[in-house]
Amino acid sequence: MTTELLIANKAGGKIWEVSNCTQSAQWTTNRTGSPGTFRFTLNKAGDIGFVEGDIVRFSVDGQLQFYGWVFTKRKDRWGVIEVTCYDRLRYLKANASYAFYAQKAGDIIRQIAEDFQLTTGNLADTGYAVPSLIEEDQTCLDIIEGALQQTLLNTGDIYVFYDDGTGLALRKPEDMISNVMIGEKSLLTDYTYKTDIDEQTYNSVKLTRPNEETGRADVVIVQHSGNIAQWGPLQLKQTVDGDVNDAQMKAQAEASLTYYNRRMRTLRFSTLGVPGLRAGQMVYMCVPGLGDINLDQYVLLEKVEHTWKNSVHTMDVETMPI
Repeated sequence: MTTELLIANKAGGKIWEVSNCTQSAQWTTNRTGSPGTFRFTLNKAGDIGFVEGDIVRFSVDGQLQFYGWVFTKRKDRWGVIEVTCYDRLRYLKANASYAFYAQKAGDIIRQIAEDFQLTTGNLADTGYAVPSLIEEDQTCLDIIEGALQQTLLNTGDIYVFYDDGTGLALRKPEDMISNVMIGEKSLLTDYTYKTDIDEQTYNSVKLTRPNEETGRADVVIVQHSGNIAQWGPLQLKQTVDGDVNDAQMKAQAEASLTYYNRRMRTLRFSTLGVPGLRAGQMVYMCVPGLGDINLDQYVLLEKVEHTWKNSVHTMDVETMPI
């Protein structure tokens, strides 16, 4: 395994390759809600001198893992520097106000990226135009996530928004399948398996829609009586826009019930490292006798944390509910 860690100073145009003086590095991605994060610790050496905003590029065996910018530096009395960097999604934590009508998620991302002078890459065509998305003083990440959530509820399709190192990207997990298999006889070193109905399980969905003519909210409720008898009533209540019609409202409620009306199974595991693997990808896992199931299927990765230390590459991974 060959690593390359480059730091480019914008002001002076100088580039340092610092992998030889780096003690450890950690790259973390989440499927939603946060930028990719790269942290590394290095010993101060030679004329290395970089500041916040300088560019960091990390590769393993010639494959780009992370491209981003320095945001935080910490130095102790012994000259050890801890550095935190983020990718392009960090700039989307800025608050903004937008009103989009009949726009697809990719178009919404493209407009916001243009406003914030961010490069875009491959933005998938979701095929679904969000009827309306009106947000005031919200983070751009939350606005984009709102568009993707509406797309999911109305189409059943998950899309992953991330920085691929060259620009902002939007893809389906099915288009990001890893070619590795993880299991008891392949890479897996430890795991924790959890089942619950506590955090993301609902057996009743109630949608309300403002109605200016009646002055009352229109209501749609769909539920699963069998699971209500087993688990008790677990209701999800949401409000939809006034321009959502009855059929769309009913379809959204049913789609939400289909997704949330289940016992959630999540898996956290540790493995040997797979360069480039990130949250939002799918990997094949084979873990017999996991608990109430024999896991032998593709899983969607919710969080992936890579660590490089002492020439060893490991990962800690969390799956989306199975």
